[in-house]
Amino acid sequence: MSYDLAVWDGPSPADDAAALEVFEGLYDTFMRGAAEPPTSRNRQYVEGLVARWPDLSADDEDVSPWSDGPLIDNASGPLFSFGMVFSKYQEAVSVAAALARTLGLMCFDPQDRRLIT
Repeated sequence: MSYDLAVWDGPSPADDAAALEVFEGLYDTFMRGAAEPPTSRNRQYVEGLVARWPDLSADDEDVSPWSDGPLIDNASGPLFSFGMVFSKYQEAVSVAAALARTLGLMCFDPQDRRLIT
């Protein structure tokens, strides 16, 4: 079981309902469509996450909270949508949300359909 999070490079939605619309539009365009190189801020974001915890590998599966890897493969254009193993998601979400704020990125919880601020 995994816990998913989405981060995007763009303006702040007015509320959670607007954020859900933005997320769904970005997901349809960038994850279901042709992949694009990630924006520079998304690349910085992923680099920050893997600096904290390594990309998932057979050697790091007990250390890394990520549900797949390499993480950069989950980034396309302005959207980065990624999963964490459920047993480690709480700590990883707090770090991920803080890093998103630092870089001026939107952080969205698709399970609860809400922005994480």
